[in-house]
Amino acid sequence: MAKNLVYDIKDRPQLGKLIVFAIQQLLAIMAATIAVPAIVGNGMTASAALFGAGIGTIIYQLFTKFRSPVFLGSSFAFIGSMSAAFAGASSMALGYLGLILGALLAGLIYVMIALVVKYVGVGWINKLMPAAVIGPTVALIGLSLSSAAINDVFSYGPKTEDGKAFIMSGNIWVSVICALVTFTVVILCSTYGKKMTKLIPFIIGILSGYAVGLVFTGIGYAAEIDALKIIDFAPFKALTADGVKFSTFISLPDFSFLTAAKGLKDFEWSYFATVAVAYVPVAFVVFAEHIADHKNLSSIIGEDLLEDPGLHRTLLGDGVGSMVGAFFGGCPNTTYGESVGCVAITRNASVITITVTAVMTMLVSFISPFVAFLDSIPGCVMGGVCITLYGFIAVSGLKMIQKVDLEDSANLFTVSAILITGIGGMAMSIGKVTITAIACALILGIIVNIILNKFKKNKDGDK
Repeated sequence: MAKNLVYDIKDRPQLGKLIVFAIQQLLAIMAATIAVPAIVGNGMTASAALFGAGIGTIIYQLFTKFRSPVFLGSSFAFIGSMSAAFAGASSMALGYLGLILGALLAGLIYVMIALVVKYVGVGWINKLMPAAVIGPTVALIGLSLSSAAINDVFSYGPKTEDGKAFIMSGNIWVSVICALVTFTVVILCSTYGKKMTKLIPFIIGILSGYAVGLVFTGIGYAAEIDALKIIDFAPFKALTADGVKFSTFISLPDFSFLTAAKGLKDFEWSYFATVAVAYVPVAFVVFAEHIADHKNLSSIIGEDLLEDPGLHRTLLGDGVGSMVGAFFGGCPNTTYGESVGCVAITRNASVITITVTAVMTMLVSFISPFVAFLDSIPGCVMGGVCITLYGFIAVSGLKMIQKVDLEDSANLFTVSAILITGIGGMAMSIGKVTITAIACALILGIIVNIILNKFKKNKDGDK
C-alpha cells in the first residue's frame, strides 16, 4: 500500500462504507459534470450528462484494468466545440448529431496517440515533460479553478436561463456563511475526524452547508426576505408541475442519440468539416492535460500510471469513454481534478469505489428526486467544498516542484514561464479553436525546457 493511503487501489471497503464513499465521489464530481450541459444549453440535460459520465468512467476502468482510481466527467475544454456544433447546424437535431460526431473524432485522436505510445513507449514523454514541466502545470490546474470556486462561494438561489446561479445583491454574507461552514466542516473532519468521519468529509460538509442554507431559506420565507432564500426549490417544484405521476419519481434521461438520429436527414459533409475543425485540435490540447492529471494521480497513489496500466490504456479509456459518454450525454469526458482531489484528501484510492460511483451515477440519472436534490445544492455550498478540492490539486503540483533543482537556471526559467503565463491567463484562439491558458503554458514550458537543456548540453560538451 502506498504511503498514507487508507485504501489502496485493489482494496475493497465493506459494502456499507463503499456506498457512502461512492456517494461522496458523486457529490465531488457532480457540480462540474452538470455545469457543462447547463452552459452549452440547447436542451442538454444534467441527467443525460450524469449517465454519460458514469458509462464513460466504466469504459475507462475496463481499458485501464481497474488500476486508475479517477472518475471521468463532462469536459470543459470542449464547451466551445459543442457550441460550434450547434451554431453550424441547420436544426437542433443536427446539432446533437454534431456532438456525437465531434466526440467520435476527438476520441479517434486519442486512439491514434495511444497506438503510437503503445509501440514507442512513454520514455519520450518523461523526457519531454519532466517534473519541472509537469509540476507547475498540475499546480496551474488547481489555481486556474480557484476563480470558479470563489464565484461559487458568492452564488446561490434560483438559476438564470443559462443554468448558472446568480448573486442576490446586497446580501453576500449569507452565501459566505454557508460556504465557510461547509469548508470548515470538511477540513475539521479530514484533519481531526475519526474512522468514517475522516473518510467522508465532503458528505458531512455538504450536508452541513445545506442545513445552514435551509435555516436561512426558512427564515427568508417566514420573513419574506428574498435575499435569505439560499436553497432553490425550483427543481423539486418541476417534478410535480403537471401533477404527481410516474415521471415524478423515475424518468428516462434525454439521451443525445435519440435526438441526433432525427438529424441524419439534414447531414452535409460541409457540416462534418465544421465539427472536425471545432473538435480535433482541442483533442490534442486535452491530451497534454490528460498526462498532467495522470502524473498528479500517480504521485498521490505512489504508482506510475503511465507505466502500469500504461499511458496507451489510459488514453484508450479516455478516448473511447468520451465517445460513448457523448453518445448518451452529448459531452466528451475527461479525468476530473475534483475526483483526484477527493482521492488525495480522503486517502481512498480504491478503484472499486470509483466503479460503484460510476454505476450509481448512471442509476441516479433515472431517479428524478435525487437529480432534483443535486441541482438544488447551492453554489456557495459547493464553493466551500471546491476550495479544498482545487487547493489540493494546486498543492500536489507544488510538491512535484519541491523535487526540482531550482538552483539550475534551466529548471528555474521553465517553472517560472509556466506559472506566470498560466496564472496570467495566456489563452489563444486560432480560428474557432481556443487553446486554454494551461495548454499554452504547458507548450511554452516544454519549449523552454528543451531549448535551455539543449544549450546546457552543448555548453557542457564544449568544456
